[in-house]
Amino acid sequence: MKTQPVSFRLLASLFALVALFMTACGSKEGKVESVNMLYGTESKVWKTDKELDASGDKVKQTDAQEDERITFFANGQYNMTSPAGATNGKYTFDQAGKKIVLTPDGAPESNTFDVVTLTDDKLTLRSPQGAELKLEKE
Repeated sequence: MKTQPVSFRLLASLFALVALFMTACGSKEGKVESVNMLYGTESKVWKTDKELDASGDKVKQTDAQEDERITFFANGQYNMTSPAGATNGKYTFDQAGKKIVLTPDGAPESNTFDVVTLTDDKLTLRSPQGAELKLEKE
């Protein structure tokens, strides 16, 4: 049996380690995990990371928008706060369909978003028009 030179084995081992590392650290963008990632054990606060318009261009956030927060609760309630005030309501999450429906209290209509990404620390929502709101866990 012919043995490979040490440098070839070292290079092959190094390549295998790099491939393993890249796979383990891969992006979770586009991954929609279970609904409890949305609210944690009881509730979870999300803040804006960035916003993209329908063409994929970054939208500059105002100071007020940077201060906006949305809290999802395990009981199907949500609360949105901003310097201008607060809105409470109910949400439903369809994991299989990757959709979330937000219905503000007292509002006649709801808002439906595609859930592009949902992990423990990232949430990306896409509007029907194609704009995206990327949130991160606070």
